[in-house]
Amino acid sequence: MTGGSDAVLVVGEALIDLVPVPGEPGVLRAQPGGAPANVAVGLARLGRRAFFAGGLGNDGFGRTVEQWLTGAGVDLGLSARADLPTALAVADPGSSGNAYHFHLEDTATFRLPQPAEAAGRFGAVYVGGLAAVVEPAARAVAATAQEAARHSLLVVDPNVREDRTVDAVRGLRRLRDLCALAHVVKASDEDLVRLWPDTDPDRSCRRLADEGRLVVVTRGAQGATAYVPGAEPVSVPAVPVEVVNTIGAGDAFMTGILTWLGTERSWDRALAPSSARVMLEFASQIAASVCARTGTEPTAPAAV
Repeated sequence: MTGGSDAVLVVGEALIDLVPVPGEPGVLRAQPGGAPANVAVGLARLGRRAFFAGGLGNDGFGRTVEQWLTGAGVDLGLSARADLPTALAVADPGSSGNAYHFHLEDTATFRLPQPAEAAGRFGAVYVGGLAAVVEPAARAVAATAQEAARHSLLVVDPNVREDRTVDAVRGLRRLRDLCALAHVVKASDEDLVRLWPDTDPDRSCRRLADEGRLVVVTRGAQGATAYVPGAEPVSVPAVPVEVVNTIGAGDAFMTGILTWLGTERSWDRALAPSSARVMLEFASQIAASVCARTGTEPTAPAAV
């Protein structure tokens, strides 16, 4: 049977990031990416059974993406293939984070399968990224999330993107709906400001946690905070590292959260503050492993 209580279903996009090459102005390197795909690969690299439900193209980029996923050990049995090209994300790194410019229309990337029926067979289901807001993928993501919320641990990373290709009003509404369904929400401080612009991010997190969710907020170099129901927030600093790359760091952090919850808690999100701190410290080390080198694939801490 596909899945299992120890496995994670990751639903969303796998695309190609075009990333500036340091020291070579105007040169872009093509590397596989997409937040959900990064999470699936990260989980597999850390020893977790990961299944990816996404759309794969028939072009050279699509074959590169597929080889990357299968090479990491990700199961693609729930993915779909279409006779269309692969979506592109042109990275524009800056001092305040990474911006992207997307080429998404008429691509295989958002021709997702319909994995809702399979969602209940997994211990955890992750949704988020562009697929949560770009049609026709968004409908499949929403249906899967609704099923996962009833039968699995639903983990949502809103990962808000602002681009001309994304309907801002409808997209934010869809992401807020996913957060309302979720058992675990992981978001950046910037995500929270965009999702609830009239509310202080701390208040947004406390409200989500008071409704029974585990909420984790990342703040880049300022570290991360966990909000658990009935307790004060717990924060940890970022792991000191000489930063080479920040692309995929948030996805690696998400990978760390999922890996820890599956390994240490059997997907139980009801954490004491002391456990939440250990979880954050582990995820921060995973994120640091990506920041310390090029690429988006994490490595486990030596002691784990």
